Amino acid sequence: MSSDAWTVAPARRVTGTVRVPGDKSISHRMLLFSALSPGTQVVRGLSTGLDVAATARILGQLGVPITIDGTTATIGEAPEGLTEPTDVLDCGNSGTTMRLMAGLLAGQPFLSVLTGDGSLRKRPMRRVTEPLAKMGALLDGRDDGNLAPLTIRGGNLQGIRWDSPVASAQVKSCLMLASLFATGDLAYNADHGSRDHTERLMQACGVTGQFSPGAVRMACGQSIVMPTGELTVPADVSASAFFWVAASILPGSELLLPDVGINPTRRGYLDAVHMLSYRNERTEVGEERADLVVTPPPGGWKKPLDLYGPIIPALIDEIPILAVFASRLPGVTRVREAADLRAKESDRIRTTAAMLRALGVEVLTRPDGMEITGCPERPLTGGGTIAAEGDHRIAMAGAIGALAADGPVTITGTHGVDTSFPGFLDVLESIVER
Repeated sequence: MSSDAWTVAPARRVTGTVRVPGDKSISHRMLLFSALSPGTQVVRGLSTGLDVAATARILGQLGVPITIDGTTATIGEAPEGLTEPTDVLDCGNSGTTMRLMAGLLAGQPFLSVLTGDGSLRKRPMRRVTEPLAKMGALLDGRDDGNLAPLTIRGGNLQGIRWDSPVASAQVKSCLMLASLFATGDLAYNADHGSRDHTERLMQACGVTGQFSPGAVRMACGQSIVMPTGELTVPADVSASAFFWVAASILPGSELLLPDVGINPTRRGYLDAVHMLSYRNERTEVGEERADLVVTPPPGGWKKPLDLYGPIIPALIDEIPILAVFASRLPGVTRVREAADLRAKESDRIRTTAAMLRALGVEVLTRPDGMEITGCPERPLTGGGTIAAEGDHRIAMAGAIGALAADGPVTITGTHGVDTSFPGFLDVLESIVER
């Protein structure tokens, strides 16, 4: 069997404790803001995935003293500020790295080139290059600035008002980072809210402004000063979703997920399933976190999900694993207003539907979502193959679905899992009882 493929056998239940990797979104931002802050910062609990490693590597290319030992990063102050890189900056598969770095680099008075792997070079970048150009940066890329590689010659930025056509935390964060090197004011608006890690961390670093779910108002040119003391990244709520679903669909399961970030803009999957009771709630560096105890409800789940509107940005990344969850619910689960799924590491409407069909689930796709007919009265169908196509969330969701099948399932194209959760399959097998 190729190392790029897994075969996962059915399970009776899952039990134990899983501390999932540090939150990817917060890991990226803690590295970036530490690099902009005076002094030396130590950040613990960092995501060990390739996406965050790409951000760390690029900061090093920009002259930032940075070392990573396991899940701990030490980030020093660049003695001469950020400096022009001597080579292209490879973001790997990380859209977050490319879009946030575009904002950071737009404010620097030098030339830089951002590229990535084949998948990332297909993802839309005009959503950030257009507003950055209006701020005064000189940018270009394939497809008239929409596709990487992107060239950026920054500096001399002015704040703008930007009405974003997509509710994207990456777009918002990109412009907020650029505004740190601009004059005037930034006014950002979107029809819906999106995750707010950047706003929370910026406020913890002394940045002032008016922040609401779909809008940002802030003066440009403000400085970042990271909080003193030990900084710890909470466990990734998106990664926790895979184990939450595993324990929720296998009767007799009981799982503890400690120190999970429960930021309201990220816990959409927990809100959608009405899991609003947590243990040991607390807030550190502006981020709420808690321990999750997961058991299936007595008598099973009673109704399908209907996902649309403002909750979509808060669970957009969890839709593939929620689709597996939906397959074990009675009735028809509907996902709407989620067209941005088509611009992820894969076209996730297409690949999620293909995953479900490989497991014997009836699914109807729409341009902006899908309808999933649950089949809780029978196991999912084993013996088939799921093509993850390098998309880490499809691979991991497929592995969870395989636990509820009536035979082993093969998942191909699993190499993308290292971008977010190295060792995922080993962790999963450590809690499985067959």
